[in-house]
Amino acid sequence: MRTDISFHTSDGIELKGWLYQPKNSVNRRFPAIVMAHGFSGVKEQYLDRYAQVFAEAGFFVLVYDNRNFGESGGMPRQEIDPLLQVRDYRDGISYISSLEFVDEHRIGIWGSSYSGGHVLQVAAFDKRVKCVVSQVPAISGSDNLKSAVRPDLMSGLFQAFNEDRSRRFAGHAPAMVAVVSQDAASNCALPGDDAYAYFVDSARDFAPNWKNETTLRSIEMVNEYEPAYAIDRISPTPLLMIVALFDTCAPADQALSAYERALHPKALVTVPCTHFEPYIEHFEPTSREAVNWFVKHLMTGAEQS
Repeated sequence: MRTDISFHTSDGIELKGWLYQPKNSVNRRFPAIVMAHGFSGVKEQYLDRYAQVFAEAGFFVLVYDNRNFGESGGMPRQEIDPLLQVRDYRDGISYISSLEFVDEHRIGIWGSSYSGGHVLQVAAFDKRVKCVVSQVPAISGSDNLKSAVRPDLMSGLFQAFNEDRSRRFAGHAPAMVAVVSQDAASNCALPGDDAYAYFVDSARDFAPNWKNETTLRSIEMVNEYEPAYAIDRISPTPLLMIVALFDTCAPADQALSAYERALHPKALVTVPCTHFEPYIEHFEPTSREAVNWFVKHLMTGAEQS
């Protein structure tokens, strides 16, 4: 069963989302999972499919729109501040832990792409988390920016960051850029035909709250974000990483290198696909591996039988 919910972050922003309840969710306390989307995504873009699988396995599941996106509050609209999104995960943990039928000692987190990096940060420092799944994770924002922007254009991009900061300081609206584009020469945030198809097709078919724009400062904050720097601190929390081997958006070599720095208990699943295919073509194996990891580490023996 899915219900609409909202909760407030510690700095007062209202986040809206869904709460999935397992069957027969009375008379005992259940483990729970907190989920949010990646760069510019909204909850309708395939997160419901994962949450349904988790709920059917016996978990309460919280799925919410990141601040400034979708149905959630927050300003500036369409701005992605990764550090604030990490803090919002922790407030999501506080929210779901407060629910009557949730066991606050059995909380897992799931993230994918940008939020796949977020959950590495959350699990490294918030020991309320007892299990984590990081799918096609962002590992190094600065390396990603270097891969996406030609070296001869980098100085111009940084000049644009400075000009935008000055204009915002003077009270002007933030500069905006497209998230995706079919134009290979576009200065969009996520270049490539696969990114364009994923976002535009899902927005047309079932995610009308998604908008093809983000603030320029969101790109600047990508460059400042290194979510895997503390991956060795996640232990002893069990970590599963799901890596797309042909990923160019969150490069597989970065994820595999980060995995080597993580301590046990950990597990690695590799999928022969590109960045956006785990949500669609490879949904069955990626969801199965994730739910099996959560069941193994958050369910009691009696619940698994």
